[in-house]
Amino acid sequence: MNISFAIDEGIKILKEKSIITASLDSEILMAQAINKDRKFILLNLNKRVNKNHLNNFQKLIKNRSQRVPVAYLTNKKFFWNSEFIISNKTLIPRPDTELIVENVLNLTKFKNKLNILDIGIGSGCILLSILKEKQNFYGTGVDVSKNCLNISKINAINLNVSSRLKLYKTDVDKFTRGKYDLIVSNPPYINKFKIKYLESDVAKYEPKLALDGGLDGLSEIRKVIRKSSELIKKKGIFVLEIGFDQKNKVIKLLNEKGFYINTITKDIAKNDRCIVSTKI
Repeated sequence: MNISFAIDEGIKILKEKSIITASLDSEILMAQAINKDRKFILLNLNKRVNKNHLNNFQKLIKNRSQRVPVAYLTNKKFFWNSEFIISNKTLIPRPDTELIVENVLNLTKFKNKLNILDIGIGSGCILLSILKEKQNFYGTGVDVSKNCLNISKINAINLNVSSRLKLYKTDVDKFTRGKYDLIVSNPPYINKFKIKYLESDVAKYEPKLALDGGLDGLSEIRKVIRKSSELIKKKGIFVLEIGFDQKNKVIKLLNEKGFYINTITKDIAKNDRCIVSTKI
């Protein structure tokens, strides 16, 4: 069986399960199965697939047909300008979250040296993307998950920024080290009772720890804002990702803790997604 035929078979199986990204997913999973990149696949569609590679591919397609996210099957995800290692213990990086990186880079164009704190660092995609772009910036990442910190450490090494990164396993409430020029965070912000209504890829497989924002979706945001107000320097910048319907409530929380709202950025779907504020 050649690559093209196998991919078509994979597409057919995924379409039967109403997976709208069936074609792309099948190509990516074939690349994973034979340990090549997608470009190789597209340039070698007539190449025969050996039995072991075909078995690997069929297992991957079966898992994807059960809604396991592609990123968890390949253990990698592209974000900003880099490929990140991930696991099923880390939230899958999303294009919406690139708004944090974009805002930070726009705001710090003429800054030579900054200390940045990432609250809930996860895979490290936000902070490490910034450190890679800004060679004189230093970062600190905190997370309650040891698995996330291990993944962040691997990604930092891969991106050659580990010498400018410190990692701490702690709940942010208990973190007291230093004062920061800039704080970023993508905290859990989904109402805990609404998680089950998310796409099954997310609801069944992504870590609840990274999704669950409590009874109103704001419990972790409140905690992050409260602690950021203590850890940030005067006139420091705070860049926060929020849920699509949380803008007004989050603005109120920020104002109560002494933050002035600079800008609110919308995501691709035109939903309010990222708030930039300054500590007064």
